[in-house]
Amino acid sequence: MSSLGQMVAGVAHEINNPVTFIHGNIGHIDSYISDLLNLVSLYQEVYPNTTARINGFIEEINLDFIKEDAPKTMSSIKNGTERIREIVLTLRNFSRLDEADMKSVNIHEGIDSTLLILQNRLQSKSAYPPIQVIKNYASLPLVECYAGQLNQVFMNILGNAIDALDDFNRKRTKTEVEQNPNKITISTQMINSSTIGISIQDNGEGIEAEIQQKIFDPFFTTKPIGDGTGLGLSISYQIVVDKHNGKIECISTPGAGAEFVIQIPLKQKKC
Repeated sequence: MSSLGQMVAGVAHEINNPVTFIHGNIGHIDSYISDLLNLVSLYQEVYPNTTARINGFIEEINLDFIKEDAPKTMSSIKNGTERIREIVLTLRNFSRLDEADMKSVNIHEGIDSTLLILQNRLQSKSAYPPIQVIKNYASLPLVECYAGQLNQVFMNILGNAIDALDDFNRKRTKTEVEQNPNKITISTQMINSSTIGISIQDNGEGIEAEIQQKIFDPFFTTKPIGDGTGLGLSISYQIVVDKHNGKIECISTPGAGAEFVIQIPLKQKKC
């Protein structure tokens, strides 16, 4: 997980530098283009009668279209660079490499960063619709934690939920999926004055009782060989329980989906 965090932070840093350079210069280029187009319009107003050569070139380049489309193109480029900067910020928030120490953070930002990274897996696949994510966020104070490690917990649980829904879809017809669309519901709440709760629930086919008893064991997995290491939930358990003095449990009834409930203290005890 540490290596993953370093890689994500490194990629985000390398992308951020050139994108910041491009984004910072777009405003200047937009202003230059606007000035040049205004100058052309002024020339056409003052000197309406031009030469055949100039008229031919104006027609060749479709000047009227350029006047209309150039500002739209610059706006599109600006929106694109802003989107890249948002993604870079999300990657940095997810890795939290510059915040290796325990700090007070907004838990919802970590969940949202994880969802953005998983966005491609949440989208529609072949004949199946996308997985709908429902957020029931309560108003929470900042939580003292190892943010990068908790983001890894969210990644493991959400990734498993997506896998479970994908497997469930393979056993259902398109009509059945449409009648009961895939959903992941994320809820947060204050358990008491000193503890928050985070629930991640899917509407898949659920987990059998005997599997629930082993789900946090190291190397235990129900996935085919090569598809899973059996370490994701075990590591998540260690992060929540050992690193944050919290609790994590799986609640599931076969046929009714699975829910992972996390409880974490707002403040960690000082050693």
